[in-house]
Amino acid sequence: MKIVSEFEVTAWDATPYGEQREGPFLSEAHAVKRYRGDLDGEGRVRLLMCRANPDGPLENAGYVASEEVSATLAGRAGTFVLQHWGVAGPGAPPRTAGHVVPGSGTGGLSGLSGTMEIHVDADGAHTLALDFEIV
Repeated sequence: MKIVSEFEVTAWDATPYGEQREGPFLSEAHAVKRYRGDLDGEGRVRLLMCRANPDGPLENAGYVASEEVSATLAGRAGTFVLQHWGVAGPGAPPRTAGHVVPGSGTGGLSGLSGTMEIHVDADGAHTLALDFEIV
């Protein structure tokens, strides 16, 4: 099955890490997401990020993340973990990809597997596309 759900980031707390010097800016962030639609619930995310220019646009940036999702999906309630990444550079649309961590599903989402992408439209609205199965 494939679903697409809107989400918004409802909390964000980022902190620099490593030795800050001239060059790429490294940070760690904790975030909370609110999903609405075919996936309805909340995600709690920890991200490691790199921005080539901390004061510039979100071009030349990348992240890796682990996200625990507590939600209802396909009429089933439970939790699962997504691991995902993204990169953005000039002249190309941002690219993201990720997976449901095998064996991470609980409750009604036990046996969940799948892949995901995040899309951001021109107005800044975020959606999660999840291609999944529950066995």
